[in-house]
Amino acid sequence: MSTPTVGAGSNITPGVPHELPGAADRRTSARLRRWLTVGLTDNTGRHPGPGAAKPEKTHSWWRVMCLTGVDYFSTLGYQPAIAALAAGLLSPFATIILIVITLAGALPVYRRVARESFRGEGSIAMLERLLPWWGGKLVVLVLLGFAATDFMITITLSAADATAHAIENPFAPSWFEGQQVIITLVLIAALAVVFLRGFKEAINIAVVLVAVFLLLNAVVIVVSLTHVAENPLVIDDWWAALTAEHGNPWVMVGIALIAFPKLALGLSGFETGVAVMPQITGSPSDEQSNPKKRIQGAKRLLTTAALIMSAFLITSSVVTTLLIPQEAFQAGGPANGRALAYLAHQYLGEGFGTVYDVSTIAILWFAGASAMAGLLNLVPRYLPRYGMAPHWAGLVRPLVLVFTAIAVIITLWFGADVDAQAGAYATGVLVLITSASVAVTLSAMRKKQRAAMIGFAVVSVLFLYTTIANIIERPDGVRIAALFIIGIIAVSIISRVQRSFQLRATSVTLDPTAVDFVLTDADEYDSVRIIANEPDDGSAREYSQKVAEERRDSGIPQRSPVIFLEVYPSDSSDFEEDLVVRGETAHGYRVLRVTSGNIPNTIATVLLEIRDITGVVPNIYFEWTEGSPISNMFKYLVTGTGEVAPVTREVLRRAERDRRHRPEVHVS
Repeated sequence: MSTPTVGAGSNITPGVPHELPGAADRRTSARLRRWLTVGLTDNTGRHPGPGAAKPEKTHSWWRVMCLTGVDYFSTLGYQPAIAALAAGLLSPFATIILIVITLAGALPVYRRVARESFRGEGSIAMLERLLPWWGGKLVVLVLLGFAATDFMITITLSAADATAHAIENPFAPSWFEGQQVIITLVLIAALAVVFLRGFKEAINIAVVLVAVFLLLNAVVIVVSLTHVAENPLVIDDWWAALTAEHGNPWVMVGIALIAFPKLALGLSGFETGVAVMPQITGSPSDEQSNPKKRIQGAKRLLTTAALIMSAFLITSSVVTTLLIPQEAFQAGGPANGRALAYLAHQYLGEGFGTVYDVSTIAILWFAGASAMAGLLNLVPRYLPRYGMAPHWAGLVRPLVLVFTAIAVIITLWFGADVDAQAGAYATGVLVLITSASVAVTLSAMRKKQRAAMIGFAVVSVLFLYTTIANIIERPDGVRIAALFIIGIIAVSIISRVQRSFQLRATSVTLDPTAVDFVLTDADEYDSVRIIANEPDDGSAREYSQKVAEERRDSGIPQRSPVIFLEVYPSDSSDFEEDLVVRGETAHGYRVLRVTSGNIPNTIATVLLEIRDITGVVPNIYFEWTEGSPISNMFKYLVTGTGEVAPVTREVLRRAERDRRHRPEVHVS
């Protein structure tokens, strides 16, 4: 063998291993791919994202309340200022309406959601169950768009308000001024880094943040109320200005009702409250199908959080309206987006005010973390299961990068302005609450609970009005949601088509009779011959005629036994499913029967399972499908039927690359 010549211009050193050009880049690319796809598995239906994982440790309901509270309670950082900006001097009246709707509307709705969707799927899953087939999937996709709007705006709005508190603090560096967007982007990037490294012990952090934040808010409100009590003239001045501006009490009520949709941010914690239910400690006696203690804990969580928030909302609205000039709430004003912080600095000094600012910044930033966790739970729970997202959509790191990029775009779009994002936030919140109201109304109707149905229907109409009014007043929210919806549907259609030839079963079980059928043929005849049969009238003539035709057209030996395989159609919109194959005898013929929404993929899966059980590669026999191949392909994508034989072969080809181990498909 000749030795390579090393010339003067060569970079190859004799005796030193030579690396091919580009090898270092390929290694870097491989490491990046491994880092991004940690946990990726080829097993369809097994998504390692946090939404699919069972909590390693559960907690008392009040501790879990703090986890949802970083989203819910943190709105105190900006809600009073937004209420004052939206309703002006009528802010306390509008806030009372918000509290009534919270306690008499949203709370009963979500207590029922907690009872009927205790695995943390929330109201979206209830609608999915109540509205089957493609209609239900479309509703879920639309609601996911609004949920994404809710959670994404939570991230960007919370980060923007945290930035506002930092900039307005008197001890803030001078270079903070005018850097609202940059600082907000830094906070969002820091949030992404936390999730890329791993988000652990969230509840312990949430308990501390919520306890400190609520305590500081209580101090600010009590001191402010004391100041009001010592200076009752502020009440007289407020009332005089209010009556001079509006006059008629009924006009005040009407304006407060009209302003209510703008205050819908105060309802933001309910969907998160049911999403964290799996974290609540139940009882050893809880049944899996009805964990009474866990449901009871979730109801306590929702009720306690609503009562705490209601108390803070009304008291904060009163003190901020009475003690802060209305012009201070306007854009660029010292109380814009930070009303309680304004009072903390004014009445408790710059030191306490700074402590309050730090606490507010921390809980607002952590509210973004709660929203990110919500997104990471929501997407893997639905889209990959529908076949409407690639496998990596069940992974944390790629999703974190995608959501972070979207948050950056939203922040740049709104210029990190809290008030500008409030409408989009309220739209997402209100649509989810409206959908939950509709879900419990339909549930009560199905269970023939007339009184509950009427009550929830009234709540649904109320929230529907509020949602429409908010969309008309501030259409930015529905525009953003529309972008999310269009994006989700587009990705869903593309992904569903691309994944249409995958094996879809999460599990396959052959009952003892079915196993006996295939093992008998494999042991005695060293072959397993399957005839695919589309169920018709189930008569003896149907089976005898089918056998005769296949033996004649496909050349099946007369002495070779055959087994029929029949797939009974179910919901074709389902992508993943657990398959149970039943072995039965019909008119002396052996039949394998299975129910599925996707016939070709199911046949391919059953054939591979038979091969694995028997160690024999089976043969399957089809008739050609009548009609246009193109129309049959569209029919397959929508109904799961259509071109069964060629699609079955393609699914098998992709699932098993080795032809020697691939079940044989015969078509006559």
